[in-house]
Amino acid sequence: MVAIGAAYPTTAYTTYGQTPSSATAATSSSASASAAASPADSAATSVTLSSAAQAALAVKDFATVLSEARSKLTALLIEAGRTSPLKDDKLAVDLSGLDQRELFAMASDDSFSADEQAAAGLEMQHRFEAAMAGPAGVAQVTGNFTALYKAAATYLDSLGPEEKAGADWIAGRAAITEGLKQLATNPKTMPETSEADPVQLYLALVNAGGAQQQDIADIAAGARKSLDTLYADAIKAGKAPTFNKNTIAGTYIDLSGLPSRTLSAIALNTGEQFSTAEVDEAKAALRTKSGAALLAGFQNAAKSSDPTAFSQNIISIFSSMSAEERQAAGWSDNFYAAAVQSYESTSKLTQMFAEAGGDSTGFMSWMGK
Repeated sequence: MVAIGAAYPTTAYTTYGQTPSSATAATSSSASASAAASPADSAATSVTLSSAAQAALAVKDFATVLSEARSKLTALLIEAGRTSPLKDDKLAVDLSGLDQRELFAMASDDSFSADEQAAAGLEMQHRFEAAMAGPAGVAQVTGNFTALYKAAATYLDSLGPEEKAGADWIAGRAAITEGLKQLATNPKTMPETSEADPVQLYLALVNAGGAQQQDIADIAAGARKSLDTLYADAIKAGKAPTFNKNTIAGTYIDLSGLPSRTLSAIALNTGEQFSTAEVDEAKAALRTKSGAALLAGFQNAAKSSDPTAFSQNIISIFSSMSAEERQAAGWSDNFYAAAVQSYESTSKLTQMFAEAGGDSTGFMSWMGK
């Protein structure tokens, strides 16, 4: 079992603040050229970059990433009225606006303080946990670890070139590849890989209590300041702030882009500091998000040959939500229990149908799908 530290677990995919920065990986590009003869018989060359080459040119150099990370962090600290992004070893500012490369820059470069590096490590850890939570919840019910390892592979592959150039990423990705190879034969047996296996590290982290999340009270305080700033900006521009998206004279205050946990803090009126209109708007935004997640889960299941797909998708969504998000969205434990029961009963029916000489495809046809 992988050992996990108390405050900041020293793993390759959690506390990046304790990992030296790697050099920026060089990205290769390709081009195709065509020559046409001019009337003067001089060769004119036209170069057309491939889509991969164009994408490579659009990638920012790491120095720019560092600079932008510093600017964003400074703005967040000023807005929060703080000198450190940490409070009692927890995040005290919302770092969700920083992308993965900016977080890695913040966590790995010595121009950032120890607190700032640790804060970036916590945010990266939260993101990895968020990516794993849903598939881990499904694996706990089904006993199948394949989706969990595929989710880890997807997460690692989404990281920036600087991280991918590091020994930690390379070892972790190799462990995931080996895990998927073993799961192809035995999907319900946890693979034996290496100490660099991010899934094993995640499970050990969960057993140790997980990363320290930002207190909901601090999230609510930040939301209050953000709303007040939006209102002030609207008034300064000579327009009244409003939650009416069809407004012509006013400025529409759109909450849909806020993180779900921030919306939850407002919807639950944490600290009794939000108006009825703000609470209602946050609840509406959460309903829209949860409804969209359910619809996506249903549509995904409709394309699957697995009759348990929809119940698994519900289990995944529920497992990925924080306690505050579930409460604000009205996702009770009974809802989760119903999804688990649906999975178990459908699995049993499918098994019985197979034992009677049918298969899953025939079962789905029999069910009218």
